[in-house]
Amino acid sequence: MKTLSTALQQVEEYRNHLLKQVDDPNVIGRLEEISFSNIQLTIASELEALTKLKNRFYRNTLNIGVVGRARQGKSRLLQSLTRLSAAEIPDGDRQHCTGVRSTIHHNPNVDTYGEVWFHTERSFLDEVITPYYEKLRLGAKPITLEEFANKPLPVLPQDIPGYAAPGAMYEHLKRYHTHLDQYRHLFRETSPRIIPKDDIREYVSQDTLDGQRILFNYLAVKEVKITCKFPNVDIGKIALVDMPGLGDTGLGDEERLIQALGKDIDFVLFVRMPKSAGDYWGDVDVKLYDTARSALADLPVNLWSFVVINRTNAESNNGDNLKNCQDLLDTVEEKHINVEKSLITNCGNDTESTQLLDQVLDYLTNNLTVLDKQYTSACQERLLEIHQAVNAELNKAKIVFNQNLEDDSQETEELFSDLFGDSDNGWWKDVALGLQGLRTHLWYLRQTPNEELYNGVIAAIENCERDKGILSSENPLQEINDRIMISSAFRTYPDYQDDLRVLISHRFLSLDENLKRTVELVKNQVVNVLKEKGRLGIISNSEGAEFFTEISDLIPERFTKLKAGFRIIAGFQLSYRGLILPRIRQHLDGLTNISAMTGQSGGISEQQDKTLTVSKDTTAEDILTALEIDYDKAINTIKPAIEELLCEPNEAAHAMVEEFIDNIIRQKDIQKEWKNFLRGLRPKIWSDIFGKKARDREMRKQWLESVNQVTLANQLESFNLAQ
Repeated sequence: MKTLSTALQQVEEYRNHLLKQVDDPNVIGRLEEISFSNIQLTIASELEALTKLKNRFYRNTLNIGVVGRARQGKSRLLQSLTRLSAAEIPDGDRQHCTGVRSTIHHNPNVDTYGEVWFHTERSFLDEVITPYYEKLRLGAKPITLEEFANKPLPVLPQDIPGYAAPGAMYEHLKRYHTHLDQYRHLFRETSPRIIPKDDIREYVSQDTLDGQRILFNYLAVKEVKITCKFPNVDIGKIALVDMPGLGDTGLGDEERLIQALGKDIDFVLFVRMPKSAGDYWGDVDVKLYDTARSALADLPVNLWSFVVINRTNAESNNGDNLKNCQDLLDTVEEKHINVEKSLITNCGNDTESTQLLDQVLDYLTNNLTVLDKQYTSACQERLLEIHQAVNAELNKAKIVFNQNLEDDSQETEELFSDLFGDSDNGWWKDVALGLQGLRTHLWYLRQTPNEELYNGVIAAIENCERDKGILSSENPLQEINDRIMISSAFRTYPDYQDDLRVLISHRFLSLDENLKRTVELVKNQVVNVLKEKGRLGIISNSEGAEFFTEISDLIPERFTKLKAGFRIIAGFQLSYRGLILPRIRQHLDGLTNISAMTGQSGGISEQQDKTLTVSKDTTAEDILTALEIDYDKAINTIKPAIEELLCEPNEAAHAMVEEFIDNIIRQKDIQKEWKNFLRGLRPKIWSDIFGKKARDREMRKQWLESVNQVTLANQLESFNLAQ
């Protein structure tokens, strides 16, 4: 059911989206005829019913609820059935005594103890206090407990309907407000709290054993569970649920009763004690019955309830009411209080109460399975109704769009073939001519110096002239002399040669960026052709290598030639280290002292290129002069060497484009790969021609997919509770 609800919600959301997108009045009309909102409300309601049904079968006890107005003897009946005393099950002869719902479990193996569940501050405000503010129209409800505690209660409105009932409710709210400090500490307690037998009354009762109304803990309590040993230890897994007496002016009592009966109760005992001076079935009795009857619509309450007319003896405070008990018994059906059985029982008598329980258990033994089946059958029928209602809407949903959207496929293909064209017309001709024009332009430039690289070389040379390392320092002679003093002239000269060699080499590293920009600029020229002539900018807004990578990723693997062509140009690079560095390094030999590296002398290059032969008499002036000669010689030889390479970037760019054109235009069967690749992209590339049909087709596809999800969730076998 939850899966179905989610699927329905997705269809509903997509339906609302389509109503804003489509322009076909027939489609709009069919979409407007579909509505799952009522079904969703039914599903939400049914989920609640199924939760009750699930709880019913998952409970490990058979729960018998004792229901009635205050002062009818419910607590005395529970005492008789459990042998608990007034200390655990409060009773009294004056006002309402029980303050909270108690569930009494039978366990023959433990001593009596209790478990208490407390409100939190939030649940107390939301579930207990807020209903009073809303019902009595007291204005803004308190947001925090401190606000409720510190502000005086709003005055009861004068124009509120009724008089006595609202006033009594207001007094009930005042009780919560006035005594808050006496129970608010319990909101911070961990639930459940285990309490001994002697402390139970403090949490469930409104007054003490002697009738003093001085207990307030119950105002913070949600529920109490009492575990004890029933007199009949073989009774099995039985629990008795003690509901607070109805008829008080506390808000929410009826709602809590309905919730408990629908969720937690398997059988109900309606307890009614007639007055000995004369009594009758009143409107409050009928209302109480109707309240219980509404708790479980799928299983009429008359099938799982008894009316217990509480008989009292002459020595009781109520006196002998046997005659009036008989009168109520004789007239119960006249009030349409329909139950499985009505009987007179002395609820304060252990023997009669036990006999009553035996009758209840005998009835459940013989009828509980039948009741469960009836309850389940009602749920099953409604589930099938939901299944059928969804199917009815699905039948409408499946015919929203024209089922023949694909019938124009041949016409569409013919139009696409015309647009793609061949060497004489269409897309193919435009792209081929555009790339050929670029290739021709680059062919004329391939023997000309590359401006980007030239500018980079000029900038690098200027940097070399501006900063010459030791040669540009404020006092080079002093620095050289200091190093001679630390090591020697034999070590100082080659060390400074190394420094200058590294300095020059690093000055030209920036040429790597110039080469990269050169390649990217040419790649962008290719990109511009493919975007302007081939409309590929619609499927990629990127530039340079990133554009080719994105297009390559879009090309299916089966189009191997086309995909390879884009990958090759995407990965093409020119690098400083590969193109220029070798030329530079060979002109830095004059700054390389071979004998210092090898520890030997007399090599050929050393004899040819040595500017200074160091001896023990070599001075700082000698070394400075030699370094200046070495540096200038290197710079003066590097510049023309690099200038010889200035045409190579343009040559490489031309070769790159030539290779790309060969791969994507001139290969055998490449035109066929292009055509098959573009066929899937035609709604984007030629959106003005194919876009609307493609959008309609895509909307239909997504609509049918969402409808299919509902169909899968709405399989008949999924609605069978017998599975």
